[in-house]
Amino acid sequence: MPPLIGISTYLEPSASWGVWNLPAALLPSGYHRLVQRAGGLAALLPPDGTAGSAAAVVSRLDGLVVSGGPDVEPVRYGADADPRTGPPARGRDAWELALIDAALTSGTPLLGICRGHQLLNVSLGGTLLQHLDDHAGPPGVFDHHEVKPVPGTLLAGILPEPVTVPTFHHQSVARLGEGLIPSAHATDDGTVEAVELPGAEAFVLGVQWHPEAGDDVRVMRALVAAASG
Repeated sequence: MPPLIGISTYLEPSASWGVWNLPAALLPSGYHRLVQRAGGLAALLPPDGTAGSAAAVVSRLDGLVVSGGPDVEPVRYGADADPRTGPPARGRDAWELALIDAALTSGTPLLGICRGHQLLNVSLGGTLLQHLDDHAGPPGVFDHHEVKPVPGTLLAGILPEPVTVPTFHHQSVARLGEGLIPSAHATDDGTVEAVELPGAEAFVLGVQWHPEAGDDVRVMRALVAAASG
């Protein structure tokens, strides 16, 4: 049986499809399609209100993906909001931090993508740089830039060469969370583009880019392989 990979979702007050305009839990289809292409079964995980729910959900999964989305509320890492930081998504912050904690506690393989990469850092006591330029295209359009894996890391074993990746973010990792190491940097400006947790019980990786928006399945395939063990 292929491993079951849970993916966190948005929870939006209004979304339109067909004749409907209703509140919706939603996620770009690139995420579940990437899981499927990598050999996993995809399950969407809309925000729930309690840490107990997160632990119960994660206990039923073989792997977890924390997806991209809005800026993490700066209070989560002890900072005041920069004027360029987006509005808070407090329900998502609480839910996804609980999911990450449950995955780390249970040894469930974990992949953070963009916001998920940043939340992994925050969950372990790290901080974020609230604004940087030249890492996103116009609204709704991915940019692309090269990232260089750090030799000897988990990520370098997955991506042994520099790669050009789809990217859309204006924040990034500042101070690393406890135990995390950087495993890739942007070639142009050195921005931390991936982090991992050596010595963890299971696969723990965060990437700042959006593999679901590209054709390279290797990062997700590595998560699925870890979830199959």
